[in-house]
Amino acid sequence: MAGGSEDVRYSQFEADIQDLLKKICVDVDVEVKRSLYALGERLVELYRRRLVKINHSVMELICSKPLILREYNVDVEYVLDSGLICDIYAVKGEGVLIVEVETGYTPPNHALDPYTYNKARISSKIARYSSYANKFGLATPAYNILQIPQIFSRPPRYRSDEEVKEIKQLCDLYYSKPPITAEQIRVANLQSINILDVDNGRTREIDPEAYQNLLSKIANL
Repeated sequence: MAGGSEDVRYSQFEADIQDLLKKICVDVDVEVKRSLYALGERLVELYRRRLVKINHSVMELICSKPLILREYNVDVEYVLDSGLICDIYAVKGEGVLIVEVETGYTPPNHALDPYTYNKARISSKIARYSSYANKFGLATPAYNILQIPQIFSRPPRYRSDEEVKEIKQLCDLYYSKPPITAEQIRVANLQSINILDVDNGRTREIDPEAYQNLLSKIANL
């Protein structure tokens, strides 16, 4: 019985990925289509090994499409030399772009501190992953709000010791193995935010400052 349930879930995952690929490939050429379908096959294989989930995988594919159109070579669930796994690893010439996808999911054990947890989670990702790339971005569906500290919307030279210390203390609440260092926070770069329209398979890229302006308007409400 358990094996049958697993087969059903696998078949549904594969069907969902195929449906999405058909949707996002209607307006692309053969090479782009081939690249997207290769990513889909990789995600299906990773799902078979219980390493990915459907919501996250769908968003990775949607976010990958514009990068492939911009002639990046894109991989998903890419293992960095430290053993960290990044969601999207894109290479163009000698430049590397990493994008981390945030679905908005909060674990049940953080039901009483979701805001603080998610703020620390985002801070740790920016600090930890951006050091492996020339450019770093976040992606999230339009219905989710990323809790991005304002320190990351400014260039490193404009970050005070007090701000760095504050983010360090925040990250230390949840991440200690290994810890996020003050230097990682000080030099971290966030270049873009990708807002995903999952239903229609589209994405819109905005800069962190513009995203912070949106957050300010929401906070004022």
